[in-house]
Amino acid sequence: MKKLNRLFTIFFIFLVIFITGCSAGSEEKSADMADSNNAKMNSAESSGGEQADLYNGENDESQQAANSAKIIKVQNQMVIYQADLQLRVKKFDQTVRLLEEKVIKYGGYISESNVSKEGSEQVSGSMMIRIPQKHFQAFLHDAESQAAEVLQRSITGQDVTEEYVDLESRLKSKRVVEERLTTFMKSAVKTEDLLKISADLGAVQEEIETIEGKMKYLKNQTSLSTINITLYEKTVVVPSLDKDKLNTWEKTKKQFMKSINMLLVGLSGLVIFIVGNLPVLAIIFIIGFFLLYYFKKRKSKQGQD
Repeated sequence: MKKLNRLFTIFFIFLVIFITGCSAGSEEKSADMADSNNAKMNSAESSGGEQADLYNGENDESQQAANSAKIIKVQNQMVIYQADLQLRVKKFDQTVRLLEEKVIKYGGYISESNVSKEGSEQVSGSMMIRIPQKHFQAFLHDAESQAAEVLQRSITGQDVTEEYVDLESRLKSKRVVEERLTTFMKSAVKTEDLLKISADLGAVQEEIETIEGKMKYLKNQTSLSTINITLYEKTVVVPSLDKDKLNTWEKTKKQFMKSINMLLVGLSGLVIFIVGNLPVLAIIFIIGFFLLYYFKKRKSKQGQD
């Protein structure tokens, strides 16, 4: 019995030790697995962070590229500027000469100029000037500084960037069509095909010339701005003194002679009237004399009665 109890006790102790060792091993294994999982998670997180940083960097680069594209687009904008000025000036000729000097200074040219005068009191003129766009504002300020008064000032700008880009695209497509038609013409065998391709090629080349002409026009209009200037000069005319009108002695002699002549003319007319009408005047005198004598005699008789 005692031996059996001892064996049972020893078996129980070995069982407890075995169970304890197994549980410790499982815990270590679990800890190792947890550490491995944590390491994997950390690695994933670090990898995800790197990918996120890379993605953000790509976004930043894309944003910078977009901003750069916008800046380039703004810098390459094609705008046609035109200004109309009406200026009142003190000295017309001097102002025109100064404006011509400014035009040469800024590398422009005068495309049209005319001058008109209304009597001797007002002189006016107009100038159409083409100035490089980069000197547009500077020339306007210089022109206005020459005026005594700015009567009117208007500036207009027309953005033709989209139109120019559209023309460029059309030109590229037409060039491609031209190359294809040229290739087809080289390989054409039949006369009918050759004539048809030749006609199509001519039409395409005509369209290319039209597009190129429009593009050249837009380039010219955007590279050189147009400024229309109208100048007015109003002067006060002081009438000059007439020396002939101030000669009092001469005027007196002339008036005296005029009076003498009038008197002589009157006397001459009277003499001519009397002598020329003497028979009639004699008859009238005789008739008047008898009438006067008759009335006096009759009055005297009435006084005696």
